Amino acid sequence: MSRGGEMVYIPDDTDFSTFRHQCESHEGWNSQYNKAGVTVWSQMQETKTVQKIKMQITCRDVLPETLYDVLHDTYYRKKWDTNMIETYDIGRLTANADVGYYSWRCPSPLKNRDFVTLRSWLPLGNDYMIINYSVKHPKYPPRKDIVRAVSLQTGYLIKASGNRGSVLCYLTQVDPRGSLPKWVVNKVSQYVAPKAMKKIYKAGLKYPEWKRKHNPGFKPWLYPEQNTLPNISLAELSLQHADSLENFDESGLSEDRVRISDEEA
Repeated sequence: MSRGGEMVYIPDDTDFSTFRHQCESHEGWNSQYNKAGVTVWSQMQETKTVQKIKMQITCRDVLPETLYDVLHDTYYRKKWDTNMIETYDIGRLTANADVGYYSWRCPSPLKNRDFVTLRSWLPLGNDYMIINYSVKHPKYPPRKDIVRAVSLQTGYLIKASGNRGSVLCYLTQVDPRGSLPKWVVNKVSQYVAPKAMKKIYKAGLKYPEWKRKHNPGFKPWLYPEQNTLPNISLAELSLQHADSLENFDESGLSEDRVRISDEEA
């Protein structure tokens, strides 16, 4: 999402429109999974290290604005995102853009991964989008115990569906900084990705009740005046290039050593 340049920038309407088109278009995408209201597609990339997949789930009885809140609410994420090791916001750029940190557990014996990303969001009536890409922040360099991965573009499109339902599309183009075995890529599309989408759906069903008991009026993604994050400027950030990070060759890891528990999947 760097527009071919070297400057970090805040996504504009054109970027959101391009992202939406990728979510809604099926041209060039190969269906990998289609069961129980969940579909997963993949798209071939020029380099084998970059994985690009798209997922969609129909969420009956979950309003689009509820899903939007779920995906923003870092306090609630700790309740449902069992892949997550840690997440926190680093600073605010504008009323609808910030920089944050996220680390997650990879299935054993793979090394865990993390991101530092610039995130931006756009509500459009009953539709909502959240998109991010990787940046470098001088105070949050790669750690020794976790592989710093690169999000080339990742995001969510939430659309109204039916009377009180929604459709959630998640698209991610990531360089995990490692030569992953083919079986890992297959497991992601066949097992990990569908399960992750179902978790978000379940989280959406439970969120209204949870939020009523946990600071119900606090939604800084809707009410910027509630945001207490320190302001940061684009000048503090630079693009995170994959080739500047260490690459881990995990292609030799065999499938019989893998452990994907309910917590990891």
